[in-house]
Amino acid sequence: MDDLRVPPGPGLPRGLTVPAGELVEQFSHASGPGGQGVNTTDSRVQLSLDLGMTSALDETQRARALERLAARLAGTVLTLSAAEHRSQRRNRAAARERLAELLREALVPPVPRRATRPTRGSTRRRLEAKRQRSETKRYRRRPGRD
Repeated sequence: MDDLRVPPGPGLPRGLTVPAGELVEQFSHASGPGGQGVNTTDSRVQLSLDLGMTSALDETQRARALERLAARLAGTVLTLSAAEHRSQRRNRAAARERLAELLREALVPPVPRRATRPTRGSTRRRLEAKRQRSETKRYRRRPGRD
């Protein structure tokens, strides 16, 4: 098994390489197409990576990945399954591809919010709508005693 290479992207200018020794693969029977062969071949692949212990991530990246992928983690371990293909080899490639894409998306730095001011026209329209609404409600009131 080779190292997992995550291509460069936002937050990963030089990409990322996860050592093969940190990836854990497990194989089992897959459901779905394959006829009688599905009962005898272990074509489903479960690929796991412990984000808390991997040497591929620095502390900032580790914190960002753990936060963004929290719903998918069991402790700090991220596990993906691939069973869409009939061959184990293709499922292994699919799982690795999916893991690389998940890591790439999780490590994108947050976009800083830029404070903006409302335009003069939008402020004018908002205040005019408030005046209209106020007037509508004023006309609904019970007339006062004069």
